[in-house]
Amino acid sequence: MESMEKRAHILVVDDEQAIADLVVNLLVAEGMDALACYSGQAALDMLARTPFDLAIVDIMMPGIDGFELCVRARQMRDIPVIFLSAKDEEADQVVGFTLGAEDYVTKPFRPRELVARVKARLRRRAAAPAPADATLITAGAIEVDLRTHLATLHGEPLHLTPKEFAILALLAQSAGSPVSAADLFEGAWHERFDDAAANTVMVHIRRLRKKLADIDASTAFIETAWGVGYKLRGGPGADVYGA
Repeated sequence: MESMEKRAHILVVDDEQAIADLVVNLLVAEGMDALACYSGQAALDMLARTPFDLAIVDIMMPGIDGFELCVRARQMRDIPVIFLSAKDEEADQVVGFTLGAEDYVTKPFRPRELVARVKARLRRRAAAPAPADATLITAGAIEVDLRTHLATLHGEPLHLTPKEFAILALLAQSAGSPVSAADLFEGAWHERFDDAAANTVMVHIRRLRKKLADIDASTAFIETAWGVGYKLRGGPGADVYGA
């Protein structure tokens, strides 16, 4: 007699305990194993000890929010992420997918729809595991791997903070075209842009330029498009695989 199919192991992360517990109960009723964490830090501690097949993550959490959790979790494990959030703006969804999320579900959600999306992601992953270079963005000599959250220049690793990585990823996806400071800020910080935010972006761009120059000072990889924003050298031929 064949052994029973392995039960999917799901991590649910939401600072609203009632919602996290509701999602766990929905998944358990569908024959999955599910565990709730009520903060980003608790989720990271759990991921360090336990492998999961998929994580369902809220975005708006105090401390380590969902976007930062996604970045740090993917550095630890190759785990699919579904964002579950009350934020339904297109910019937030773009950031979520840029960070490597598999899906984005807005609150309030329909229980059957959420369960169906979880099952679909699990089936897709089981049937066709992503190749190593899926979600690899190449912009000239710069490569940004959205799955592993690693960035390199000429093959040498760039040691970036989560915000620096998010900015570089946004620039790389638009390589050859300028990205406004507002889009960079809202994409990396997921907060409303204002005058103070423009300075924050400028400081992070300066740090990114320095880290790039530490590897190759012969080229200005991040250019200022005056009155528009910033753009990454790499031109229209930059490639995105598995997008």
